[in-house]
Amino acid sequence: SLADIAMQYDTLLVDLWGCVHNGVTAYDEAVAALKGFRQGGGTVVLLTNAPRSRHEVAKQLKRLNVPEEAYDSIATSGDSARAAMFNGAVGTKVWFMGQPFDESFFDEMELIKDPVDIERVELEEAEGIVCCGPFDPMADPAVNRPQFLYAKQMGLKLLCANPDIVVDRGETREWCAGALAQLYTEMGGESLYFGKPHPPIYDLARRRLASLEVEYDASRILAIGDGAHTDIDGAMGEDIDSLFI
Repeated sequence: SLADIAMQYDTLLVDLWGCVHNGVTAYDEAVAALKGFRQGGGTVVLLTNAPRSRHEVAKQLKRLNVPEEAYDSIATSGDSARAAMFNGAVGTKVWFMGQPFDESFFDEMELIKDPVDIERVELEEAEGIVCCGPFDPMADPAVNRPQFLYAKQMGLKLLCANPDIVVDRGETREWCAGALAQLYTEMGGESLYFGKPHPPIYDLARRRLASLEVEYDASRILAIGDGAHTDIDGAMGEDIDSLFI
């Protein structure tokens, strides 16, 4: 039980999908554990590889019955990647990969003061690729090989908004943006990562903590997650204790 070790920590960095919810509904026991941690004076930052803004993730959590009382703030891979995009990491003309509900990725971002103007174009006109996920999450990533071969030949960088390879929505397994970025890299292209286990999302989490104006000891942070190569590798890279679900 989290309560058995909670007294050792002031702050939790908690993965969402697979730990707090399953893509369909919240895990009641996990919600109760987080609420209990906060009631004991702790701070909870939800640390997710979702390729969307924290505001969109908050809306999703409400639909999945995760109450606001279970967390203090949210840091998303999407926000970390969006900041890079609006700073020009993949140019100004981008080819977008994802589904309609991912298009909020292009919404304005208050974190960036002088953003570059981003224009969505066809692949043949693009300076870079913004990948929030596959067009069809059930299709083998290899269906994108023809487009990726062209993109690699043109030297386009792929901005990966979600390093996860797969996710289980209830009982259904779906491919994520990380699978496409992995394929592109294997084909010789360059992929840029911003979510777990990579440093940018942890920098964002620290900024979220700073904005809460709570004092915290870096040695008393616990990362909780169910992804060995995302949550746990990321925590090890940041020298943070981790709890593997």
